[in-house]
Amino acid sequence: MSLIPIRWLTQSDNATGSDEDALPRLALLDQRLLPGETREIELRDADGVARAIADMVVRGAPAIGIAAAYGVALEAVRAAHEGGAWGARLEAACEVLAASRPTAVNLFWALDRMRTVIAAHAMRELAPHEALLREAVRIHEQDLEDNLRMAEFGAQVIAASLTADTPHCEVMTHCNTGALATGGHGTALGVIRTAYAQGLISRVHVNETRPWWQGARLTAWELVQEKIPARLAVEGAASLIMQSRDGDGDVRWLIVGADRIAANGDTANKIGTFSLAVQARAHGVKVMVVAPLATFDASLDSGAAIPIETRDADELRQAGNRRIAPDEIEVFNPVFDVTPHEYIDAIVTEHGVVESPDSDSVGALLGRAQRR
Repeated sequence: MSLIPIRWLTQSDNATGSDEDALPRLALLDQRLLPGETREIELRDADGVARAIADMVVRGAPAIGIAAAYGVALEAVRAAHEGGAWGARLEAACEVLAASRPTAVNLFWALDRMRTVIAAHAMRELAPHEALLREAVRIHEQDLEDNLRMAEFGAQVIAASLTADTPHCEVMTHCNTGALATGGHGTALGVIRTAYAQGLISRVHVNETRPWWQGARLTAWELVQEKIPARLAVEGAASLIMQSRDGDGDVRWLIVGADRIAANGDTANKIGTFSLAVQARAHGVKVMVVAPLATFDASLDSGAAIPIETRDADELRQAGNRRIAPDEIEVFNPVFDVTPHEYIDAIVTEHGVVESPDSDSVGALLGRAQRR
């Protein structure tokens, strides 16, 4: 179970004799408990999946989209089992899932695919639960395939930046972009995995990623499990790390994921990414964004139009159950920021790499992908 954040449980997995318990469920690895505890929660319907997404049980843009797709399939199973009009019920399920997180465009991309299946079966008497499950599985499997392609492309970019005198380097990453955040292998962390296996990376610098500590709790956990050399530090240490020169492969790349990429290459990612990109530019460190094509939102000309989610103030006022700030203090708790494309050296996708991204180069990539 350790690196499998999303599992579909069939009837044979959990049947206990009752009619209700015989229905399939979705098992999500509760990432709020890692690394101290490895526990799954089982969900029965779209409402439960939406709550799990909003509550950060599952997180990471690709994983959110996959979970939402399975959420629609769950609701379709229940609709077929209970009978009655199912079209409005599944549309309501799509709406509640869409409202769970506003920034990750993969969520809406996955729901659009599920809606296409729903529309194709609109005349059926029973909800098309089998077709919807097949589509959810395809979304899940496609994400893993895309991750593996991106990993190879990203490793090639890293290799091209090295020399015979410097055959490997250190890299920095932010938040969690590994198997826990995707359908498997990872986006940014997937590139790091593959590049390390190829001898291109000697060490990974992991930022804590406050206030949810995805770097400390999740990325560090994945790297330790895979025995990839890594060092954890607060975000405030990033400039010190980037300017260090220890003679054994300096930090050459900041490698991050994305939750939404505008048509000009502006990229929304975990809060703190923009400041890290500015620091990287100051220290001659290159910036790589790794994301599947589903993360691009060509309807937005620039990052200025990307909606930025803000979350509950208590996420900053307390750490666990301990209060660390006064109740009366005003709190600003954005989950993402936007890195302008000028600070990004390469965007790596499953369809190739865009170097020095802008509206023209991103548009050319999207056009090539549509023709395939």
